[in-house]
This record gives sequence, structure tokens and C-alpha cells, in this order.
Amino acid sequence: MAAQTEAGEGGDGGLRDRLVYLAVLSRPRFWLYLAGPVVVGVAAAASAPADLFGLEPLALFAYFLVPANVFLYGVNDVFDADVDAANPKKDDREARWRGDPVNTAVVAASGLLGVGLFALVPRVAWPWLAAHFFLAVEYSAPPLRFKTTPLLDSVSNGLYVLPGVAAYAAVSGSNPPMLAVAGAWLWTMGMHTFSAIPDIEPDREAGIRTTATALGERRTYWYCAATWALAAVAFAAVDLRLGALLAAYPVVVLGVVAAGVDVDRAYWWYPVINTVVGMLITLGALWRLVYG
Repeated sequence: MAAQTEAGEGGDGGLRDRLVYLAVLSRPRFWLYLAGPVVVGVAAAASAPADLFGLEPLALFAYFLVPANVFLYGVNDVFDADVDAANPKKDDREARWRGDPVNTAVVAASGLLGVGLFALVPRVAWPWLAAHFFLAVEYSAPPLRFKTTPLLDSVSNGLYVLPGVAAYAAVSGSNPPMLAVAGAWLWTMGMHTFSAIPDIEPDREAGIRTTATALGERRTYWYCAATWALAAVAFAAVDLRLGALLAAYPVVVLGVVAAGVDVDRAYWWYPVINTVVGMLITLGALWRLVYG
């Protein structure tokens, strides 16, 4: 944390310390939450292997892997600075915002870099990119600050799948099936709300209102199961195999409830589940691409 603090307070620790600070701020363990959907969207949209390595998909992947995370979590930390001052997780695995003008400029520049994507992708992808940037800002920033309004905090997390939708549109020149978009959006709603369960009591003590604090732990489990079940149904309408794959999510959360598994333990199962599901969807799309 010493390197993070020095960089956050003004960069006195040098360039390396500042880069360490910005890397921690960007939440490296979450990088693939934005870049992963790009991979899935490109694989699903490609009609030939060359489509996988065009300028648009490579630029989208590069941007959403790191700069987009610097922007998203930078905006989050700027507007959560007061709340985060007493947040213990900022001491172990995240960076506490320090208001350094250089760091502020880097976060702003990361957002402006994303604007350059509009010059690279076809117009059909523009609404999806615009929606992503709007939600990325307004999730944390006033006047809307969706993260502090129950249900809207959940719904607005569709921002995580929009890079994948934009990638599909950029590669194929058309929008993906709307049921697939709806299914992916519902999946993010469940994922976001499940991840908020461990924070219910700390959030209530801090006066933070979320879907999870409004529902309480038990009902939040059912909310997640319902959104994930609807996601599976939406994907099944596109392809039964996708629906069967997504059905793992409500099954697992119901198993957690039935077995009385502690949420702090179950929370760490989902990055593994997400990785496996995303990998299988991508491999299925690539199999179709190569073998027809």
C-alpha cells in the first residue's frame, strides 16, 4: 500500500509507484469483466477467422481490457471518496482515492480514449458504446448515481455486457439477437446483486441503499436466482445449449441457500463459474466458425 499511497498523494514515489497505484485502482481481477464480453461478442459475430483479428475487435479488446477499467473504477473512486475513507477493503485490495491532479487527468484521458472508438467502429455499434459510457459514469456520478438506488443499481450493471454487444455489432455490421442482449443483461443484474450480499450490513451502517440492502440477504438470493433463471430462458430462446449453460447460475445459488453455504465463501466461486461459462460460449462460437 505504500506505493499506492505515494502515487495517490502526488506521485512522489516516481512513475513506477504511480503506475502501481493506477493498476490497483483499475481492479485487475475484474479486467476481464469488460474485455471478456468483447471476446465472446467477436467470436459470435465472426464469419471467417480473419474477422477475429481485425482492427475493430483488437482495438475494442485493448481498450476494454485496461483503459476502460481505469475510467470506470476511477469515476467510482472519485465519487465514493468520502464513503471509502472508512472502507477497510481499500487497505488490502483496492486503492483509496487521493485526488491527485495527475491521476484525475489519467482517468479523464481513459474516458476520452474510449471516444476514439467511435471513429473506428461502424455506426451500428455507436448506441451500444454510448450506452456503456453513459452507465459507466452515471452508475457512480451525480445527478443519477444509480448505485445508490435499489433496483437501478442492479439494472445499470448491464454496462458490463455492452462492450460485447458493441463488438458483435462492429464485426457483423448488425445488432445481435435482442434476446441474447436481454439474457446477458439479466445475467449482469444477478451477478451484481449477488456480489453485494456480503456488503449488506456494512452498507446499511454507512447509509448506502442498494437492491441487496432493500431486500435483505434471504430475498436477495431469490432475486439473483430469478434474474439468472430469466437469463437462461432468454438464452434458450436463442440456442438451447446456451440456455442449458446459463441454467447453472440459478442452480448454484439455490444450492448455496439449501446447503447454508456462507456467502463470503460462495462469492469466490463465481469468478471461476464465469470464466468457465465464458470460455465454453467462446469455444462453441469458434467451433462453429471453423467447422460450420
